Amino acid sequence: MKKILTFGVYDFLHLGHVRLFKQCHLFADYLIVAVQDGEFILQHKPEAEILYSTEERVEMLEALRIVDKVVVYHNASPEFLSSLDFDILALGEDHTAERFTVLKNWCLANGKKVVHLKRTSGICSSDIKKRLSDARI
Repeated sequence: MKKILTFGVYDFLHLGHVRLFKQCHLFADYLIVAVQDGEFILQHKPEAEILYSTEERVEMLEALRIVDKVVVYHNASPEFLSSLDFDILALGEDHTAERFTVLKNWCLANGKKVVHLKRTSGICSSDIKKRLSDARI
């Protein structure tokens, strides 16, 4: 059985996330979704507005049939990756910073495959939050 790992905040769960998970299943039978810890986010981005607690985001993701396992992470690092049993790392189009190159290189050096997945055009958590905020004005 092939296992694929993807990660993110998933604070505002939406159709783009579901489509990401469906893309993951094109490469593997088992989907591990890593959700970033809210307290860690606020330590590094105190201005961030988080709608749901880490526990609530885990609960929402676990409720999805398409997701097989949910884990919580602080920062996506080689140490974090080495703690998980997976075969493929799924990176999104927005995963372009140097830290993602480090993860990709770790995967390749450790016999893991890396796939780059497409975003759903026109759907972005930040944009949805902004539209909802603007609608309240």
